[in-house]
Amino acid sequence: MAKATQPSNLELQALSVLWHEGPSTVGAVLEALPDGKDRAYTTVLSVMQSLERKKLVKRTRFGRAHVYEASHSQEEIAGKATSDFLTNAFGGRLAEAILALLSAGNLTPEEKSNIERELKRHKAMAAKKSTKKAARKKSVKRAAKKVTRKKVAKKKSAKKATKKKVAKKAAKKKVAKKATKKKTAKKAAKKKSAKKATKKKAAKKAAKKKVAKKASKKKAAKKKVAKKASKKKVAKKKSAKKATKKRARRK
Repeated sequence: MAKATQPSNLELQALSVLWHEGPSTVGAVLEALPDGKDRAYTTVLSVMQSLERKKLVKRTRFGRAHVYEASHSQEEIAGKATSDFLTNAFGGRLAEAILALLSAGNLTPEEKSNIERELKRHKAMAAKKSTKKAARKKSVKRAAKKVTRKKVAKKKSAKKATKKKVAKKAAKKKVAKKATKKKTAKKAAKKKSAKKATKKKAAKKAAKKKVAKKASKKKAAKKKVAKKASKKKVAKKKSAKKATKKRARRK
């Protein structure tokens, strides 16, 4: 439902007639207005038309007569006006406002009974409200405790997870370190093996070179001996030739 527009004082009086008397014509409202002032029919007609524009009353036509009916309850419309009156005139002090209203006129026995009943209802409502408030407070406290407990558990869980994560990371790091160490050792062993192989190869090459040198030396010596023998042979041949020539001359 749309929020009702707040009526003026005279409009409120017209509405009070409709609330207490039920659907009424402009003439009936004019006669029953609470302040009893002398007003023209057209004035009240304007008031009813204004209330209709504000959607506070509904108009129904019965023949030539126009009947007006309140669109909202007294509690709904008067609630705001009462609240404003209480705030503006009494600073929100309800007890002062009630005393002032009581001193404004005389109550009938029925009205007194109604007020007493209403006060009892308010007292019961206040007690209920207080109990409800205490229960709500307890519930809020319990909920807060639960949230705190949940928060602590969450924090604990997060801490545990972080610890687990750190341990996992450390283990991973350890494995990686071990693998790196193993890799380095393997690399070093490979390097050492390669060095040893190179050394062995170099030694083999040197030994081969030495053998080749020795063989070359031996060959050279053999060649020298052969050369010497050849020279000796040539000299012997020369000597034999010389001897043969000498013998031939003697003859």
